[in-house]
Amino acid sequence: MKIAVIDDDKSALASLARLIKSAGIEVLPFSSARAFLDDPNLSQVDCAVTDLRMPGVDGLKLQEMLAETVPYLSVVFITGHGDIPKTVKAIRGGAIDFLEKPVDDDALLEAVQRGAERSREQRASHTEIDELQRRYGLLTARERQVFSLVTSGLLNKQAGAELGVSERTIKVHRARVMLKMNAESLAELVRMADRLHIRPDTKAD
Repeated sequence: MKIAVIDDDKSALASLARLIKSAGIEVLPFSSARAFLDDPNLSQVDCAVTDLRMPGVDGLKLQEMLAETVPYLSVVFITGHGDIPKTVKAIRGGAIDFLEKPVDDDALLEAVQRGAERSREQRASHTEIDELQRRYGLLTARERQVFSLVTSGLLNKQAGAELGVSERTIKVHRARVMLKMNAESLAELVRMADRLHIRPDTKAD
């Protein structure tokens, strides 16, 4: 497990890092959000523990920027100021937890553990979707139409009628779709369509 700690207060940063290290967890300390964002190991971090109020890029802005670059990375907020609106915004943005200073040791370690587990699950899912999108990009426009129609529940004959082509032609395109998407069954192809949010498009080229 690799945890990043971001806090512009040096003593707080050292204290948080020391606590997490005591649990046998690797810690990457940063004195600013910008330093963390510029770190080459950013994508390897399992969870980010960040102070809410920091000069320049604050915790909420950091959360927004991470959502664009590493959307699977979990964030735990720490603050010395009770701020309900910001707490709500942080949680809506996907924060794992929002802890007030002085932080309870057990609560922080538990939050970090949950964050790391969620990050790993979402990273795996994100990688899978990237691969599916890569395969989908190999399909021709007509193959994409066939993909969407057969995974929506239409039979080959019905898909052919929708596109104005023969059932035999649909079978040929469907076989190519299965091959390019690396799907071993129609059921697997349907699951892929769900992951990619593929919906029927009957516009013929």
